[in-house]
Amino acid sequence: MSKARVFDLSLFAASVAIAFIPKHAIVLDYTYIKALVLYTLFSSFYFQLRIVTRSGNSTIDYAISYTSSFGIFAGPLGTFLFETVYRFIVFFYKKKTKTADPGEFLDTFYNIGSFTLGGSAAYYLYTVLHPFAERFPLGYWLLFLLVVCVTTLLSSTFLIITFALSGDIKTRKEARHLLFRSRNLLDFSKVALTNALLLRLLQMEKWEMLIALFLLNYIVSLSFYSKSQSAQHKYERDKFEQMAYRDFLTGTYNRAHMDKMMKELNQSGEYIGIVVADIDRFKKINDSFNHAVGDRIIIDFADTLKRFLQEEDILFRSGGEEFTVFLRNRTFEECQSQIQAILDSLHGHSVAAEFEEQMIRVPYSASFGLYYYKADPGQKTSMEKGYVYADQLLLESKKLGRNRLSYRNDLRP
Repeated sequence: MSKARVFDLSLFAASVAIAFIPKHAIVLDYTYIKALVLYTLFSSFYFQLRIVTRSGNSTIDYAISYTSSFGIFAGPLGTFLFETVYRFIVFFYKKKTKTADPGEFLDTFYNIGSFTLGGSAAYYLYTVLHPFAERFPLGYWLLFLLVVCVTTLLSSTFLIITFALSGDIKTRKEARHLLFRSRNLLDFSKVALTNALLLRLLQMEKWEMLIALFLLNYIVSLSFYSKSQSAQHKYERDKFEQMAYRDFLTGTYNRAHMDKMMKELNQSGEYIGIVVADIDRFKKINDSFNHAVGDRIIIDFADTLKRFLQEEDILFRSGGEEFTVFLRNRTFEECQSQIQAILDSLHGHSVAAEFEEQMIRVPYSASFGLYYYKADPGQKTSMEKGYVYADQLLLESKKLGRNRLSYRNDLRP
């Protein structure tokens, strides 16, 4: 048996020893049974809203714990019985839903031991300090905040020791990270306030109010959980859509998004300069070097184009070494000037790349075609046709010797 498992079982043994100290014996009266049933029921409900992360081969379970209030109310033995019932309910639920870890059975004994010791610590701390806390304004509530901080620190320490023994954490930095992960004053305050109110209601035997508080806490948590899930799903959808419309190499939009935007802009009534650009003699670059060098040049060209674009302009990688730009709401002269500025920036420009284990610099140039028109639904020319015209103008630049701009202004008579 591993050292970590020996430690886990020693926690369970310690909890049994503390629970069955004779003076901690409890009477299983009607009040205790009602409290046990209510706490078990709502703890089981709240288990569905837990936040779980993993550290190596181990699972860390973050959720609001009701152990502090129940531990103070019922003492170590009462806490031990509650934790045993609740943790085995969780164990059988995980087995039924096939979400149990391979070592889930032994983990259950760790949880019983750890939380019983935490509840016992809460019992002793509260018993010793409560007479003094009553003398101060808000003393009861501040005492509960202290109790929650101490018990949380204790349970985190148990986790750190377990992970250290199992090899899941190896440095003090990792231990500190685990100790303070997801721990802040708001979390402590939420747990402290909830448990302080629960204990008061338990002591007064206000069962309806106790149930109402459990329900309120559950509903608020369920609402937060639902919103966080919705936000996560939206993020994942947005991320998927971004991946579907982005070129992996350059980070620019791809041809699929270009087709989508052309349909949208057809009805916009905007003045648009459709620019098609292509790296000159790109096949020769690939043949002379390799595709890794070619990729570096494609990335550099994309970055160059981005530097000259305004916020509302849209850049697409429409082919291998071909890019398309929609210059929006600009005059023809402004579009022409912008492309010329890009051509000037490429004059004498070269890209650093690794080839055959040494760094080389590869110069390149590019050719452009610009078609300028108004995207008006009343016009015969569509964005799709405009793109074809711009592509033809690019071919004209190639025929004229490359490294230049050919253009057509459809608004000029």
